[in-house]
Amino acid sequence: MHDTALAIAVIGITALLCQWGAWKARLPAILFLLIAGLLLGPVTGLLSPDELFGDLLFPLVSLAVAVILFEGSLTLNFKELGNISTVVRRMITVAAPVTWLIVAIATHFLFNLSWELSILFGALMVVTGPTVVTPLLRTVRPSERVANILRWEGIVIDPIGALLVVVVFEFIVTQTQGEAFSHSLLLFLEIIIVGLAIGAAAGFALGKILIRRRLPEYLQNLATLSLLFMVFTFCNHLAHESGLLGVTVMGMWLGNMRGVHIHNILHFKENLTILFISGLFIILAARLPMDQLLSIVALAPLLLLLVIQFVARPIAVALATLGSTIKFRERILLSWIAPRGIVAAAVSALFALRLAEQGYPGAEMLVPLTFAVILGTVIFQSATSRPLAKLLGIVEPEPRGVLILGANSVARAMGKALQQQELPVLLSDSNWENIRAARMAGLKTFYGNPVSEFASQRLELTGIGNLLALSPLRELNVIAGMHFRNEFGIHRTFTVRTSADSNQSEKHQVSTQLKGTPLFQEGITYAKLASLIHSGAEIKATRLTEEFSFEHFRRQDPEAIVLFGINERGKLKPYLADEAFKPATGWVILSLIRSARVPQSGNNPNALAEQ
Repeated sequence: MHDTALAIAVIGITALLCQWGAWKARLPAILFLLIAGLLLGPVTGLLSPDELFGDLLFPLVSLAVAVILFEGSLTLNFKELGNISTVVRRMITVAAPVTWLIVAIATHFLFNLSWELSILFGALMVVTGPTVVTPLLRTVRPSERVANILRWEGIVIDPIGALLVVVVFEFIVTQTQGEAFSHSLLLFLEIIIVGLAIGAAAGFALGKILIRRRLPEYLQNLATLSLLFMVFTFCNHLAHESGLLGVTVMGMWLGNMRGVHIHNILHFKENLTILFISGLFIILAARLPMDQLLSIVALAPLLLLLVIQFVARPIAVALATLGSTIKFRERILLSWIAPRGIVAAAVSALFALRLAEQGYPGAEMLVPLTFAVILGTVIFQSATSRPLAKLLGIVEPEPRGVLILGANSVARAMGKALQQQELPVLLSDSNWENIRAARMAGLKTFYGNPVSEFASQRLELTGIGNLLALSPLRELNVIAGMHFRNEFGIHRTFTVRTSADSNQSEKHQVSTQLKGTPLFQEGITYAKLASLIHSGAEIKATRLTEEFSFEHFRRQDPEAIVLFGINERGKLKPYLADEAFKPATGWVILSLIRSARVPQSGNNPNALAEQ
């Protein structure tokens, strides 16, 4: 493929198809991306990244890895550590060196590599990484404590693992050139000092700029990305390969700085990360020569995988959790999940090339061995981690539950009806009288604004996957819809119509993309619902059967206001005016039934609406 533009377009559409396939299959996208890269590169020969990008290949790879690490470190909030801080620290200071040692020994004896290359490969295998851990956690959905430990380990170990590889690489180079060991030690200290100092300074400076609003909002993402690239390249200029540490420290500092709102920056970086991860895995896999690809399909790589999975990782986790409050079942899952990712692939490709250029024997084995471990750990752990977590009983419940904005009479009535159908329900309101009434009704509540900074740290959303914005205040519903659409998705964020919505023309309406999908049939506003409930209307549940279909239900009570359907798997399907509602046999229909004493017309619903 000699047309550069066509090749980049093919990479893009292939990445999209891989990400979509991973989403449908509920598996980490890296698996599909690596297979696609191998098919485009060594198998068919359609893609040759070295010819396509030339000398720009590795600078682009390095910058992309920097963005990925920065995005991951932004999410590392020290307040989340809590009682797992000791375990996370041990995973870095104890578990990582143990893994390094065991993998190095196994590599030396299984592949007859020199001790220097074996130690270098062992350092590569220390890295797990957020690019593979995070998608796997989304699929497995382990308990919050296990997920936090794995997430923190994956993000923090990325730059540290890369740093270890750099030190070992420099040691190999200096030893071959006859230089002293003290040179490698000084290099290590130089990398640490430069990365910490420049990363912290950049994070502090950017945070102050954002707090004081020295930049308009539309320039914040550009400024962050530009500064990120500058920190990475400047660190590397002062101390070779210290850039990864610098951008990680910058992200951690910015993410934990008081008064800094990073939501827009984080959202932008998440999108960039998906783009870079998708492209990088395809490109790096496509660089693997066919003979090296065939060499990983053998007994020795399989034995190495078994050592990493069943010897190195369990021993490392056992030592890291010794004497902690981590339960035995949680330790098993921690021992099971440790896939290798993009940093291992990128760094191995980078240093293998440099060692090969210097004529170091065996350097060509680093890349195929790294990809063998990446593929092996991702495939094996993707297929087995979810069943194991279920067997151990440490998985979060499926997010079928409902977060309801408001604890007014409408919200309480709907919350009670949904709870009776065994759906987890959480009502949030800043009105204490509403919260007290909800608690008296046996409903779980959160006293406060669900979009506040306080709620972002304390609002427990385990098992929650839908938002029902049922406030009479349109502005509050819109804000909640904008806040939670990234958490639940646009199609799981719903809002009730208000009188303000009904009285405005289309050009003054807030976009559905912002406020969420409007609930119920046309003309059903919050005020109308509040009026009916105040007048005695009740929410009734009706189960559909083969003899009593939805059409029978509608004919029997045409005045009933259909609110929700709950399918046989217990998932909520709100009635939406703009979408077809086709409940099947076995569904439960929740509808608002007017009391016999409620007049069909004549009431002024706005007069009875709760504020």
